[in-house]
Amino acid sequence: FLEDCGMYFPEVKNHPDKYLQRCPESVKKWLKQLKSAGKILLLITSSHSDYCRLLCEHILGNDLEEYFDIVITNALKPGFFSHTPNQRPFRTLENDEEQEALLSLDKPGWYSQGNAIQLYELLKKMTGKLDPKVVYFGDSMHSDIFPARHYSNWETVFILEELLGDKVTVPAETEPEPLEKKGKYEGDQLKAPYFVSKQWGSFFVDRLPGLENAEETFVHTWSCKCISTYSTIAIPSLEAIADLPLDYRFTRFSSNSSATAGYYPSPPRALLPNEESVTMK
Repeated sequence: FLEDCGMYFPEVKNHPDKYLQRCPESVKKWLKQLKSAGKILLLITSSHSDYCRLLCEHILGNDLEEYFDIVITNALKPGFFSHTPNQRPFRTLENDEEQEALLSLDKPGWYSQGNAIQLYELLKKMTGKLDPKVVYFGDSMHSDIFPARHYSNWETVFILEELLGDKVTVPAETEPEPLEKKGKYEGDQLKAPYFVSKQWGSFFVDRLPGLENAEETFVHTWSCKCISTYSTIAIPSLEAIADLPLDYRFTRFSSNSSATAGYYPSPPRALLPNEESVTMK
């Protein structure tokens, strides 16, 4: 990125609108509401600082640092969660270049590398709580959701794009729920879903052919089991929840034995009973 070499970085630098979608106003408003409510907002990315700045300034605007109290770049996830402070200390930045390693993290700001242990100590200091609650949003089971839950025991919100291809359309004549009960969701305006594979089938369910004359059976995929095991909830996008009140109570995956409890705004049709999945359009 710094040397402006290769095919990728120069192209994104010169034509960001071709590759990047600007953040919806509803999500920007939601982030500001969270800060106004006293929440500490973090941005943790494995991208280097200069590339992160390019993306975020284009997506959020030049005031991006007003949205987040702490920005951590080159986090090298999932190692950010599994490594100790000695293995991966935080580093300060000067003109997006990494500087000396820090023995501890004492104040909010923009940092590089680091580890979840020292970050959590800073959150204790900032909140004045011995056990502050962290809710971590991510779109990668490998880099975000599993390590944040397994190593740090954080609450995790899985941004699961596959849910967009399974949206149940509400008939036009049906009166929608008021916004205080249901978040704004614009998935029905998408074109034919590119995330539903004709080759691989459902992301959530596998069909197993029966032996001889036996009927085929349905089993949850490994990915589907990981979602309910390591996610607190799963959503198709941040926009799906941005209009909900901040005290909205989501149903967690672990709240009961249902494999579909934590999906918002609705579970994938493939996980519903056959008669439901057939009748839903």
